[in-house]
Amino acid sequence: MKVINLSEHNSVLNRYLSQIRDVEIQKDSMRFRHNIERIGEFMAIELSKTLDYQLTNVQTPLGIAPVNTITDQLVLATILRAGLPLHQGFLNIFDNAENAFLSAYRRVNAAGELEIVAEYMAAPAIEGKTLIVADPMLATGMSMEVGYLALLRHGKPKHTHLCCAIATPKAIDYMRQELNDSDDVTLWCAAIDPILNEKKYIVPGLGDAGDLCYGVKIHLSDR
Repeated sequence: MKVINLSEHNSVLNRYLSQIRDVEIQKDSMRFRHNIERIGEFMAIELSKTLDYQLTNVQTPLGIAPVNTITDQLVLATILRAGLPLHQGFLNIFDNAENAFLSAYRRVNAAGELEIVAEYMAAPAIEGKTLIVADPMLATGMSMEVGYLALLRHGKPKHTHLCCAIATPKAIDYMRQELNDSDDVTLWCAAIDPILNEKKYIVPGLGDAGDLCYGVKIHLSDR
């Protein structure tokens, strides 16, 4: 699995990252969502440089223009709900892509262990296509793994791009192990943060991306 950390090189991406981390700016949920979306757009443009292209002749009012166009059939997938703004950023760039949506959430089981529960998926056929899975926070890697494996029920993609705003080394190691360090998978990160806290949140991270996008949710244990 190839890992690309976009923050290793200075770009405008760092501005978007700084704003989604800032506790004062986070108070504006619309601005937070927009910055996550812009990270998706930036990442999509960088990712587009790795795709396959062919020369296409386009008829203009005055002649023929040769243009290299993407030949990959793209499927954009995300995990509800936190992934929606990042997904939209990719869709703004890859506007003719097919789309897939999965639900997954964290739950502590009877043994006191953290597990990921997936209950819903809507996806097109994926066989031979280029799959992009967008999820803003790669903390443990468990949600991304569950979502990716569920999508494989719809076929084997030509290549998979796993895309997140912030990841941890622990999650990256977990994904490498679970995917057997596959050459058919690339992990894109806007940043990599060092650790997880006792609640499995990324530190320094930014908090709960879903809550910051859409408001605080009621947990089953709170009912």
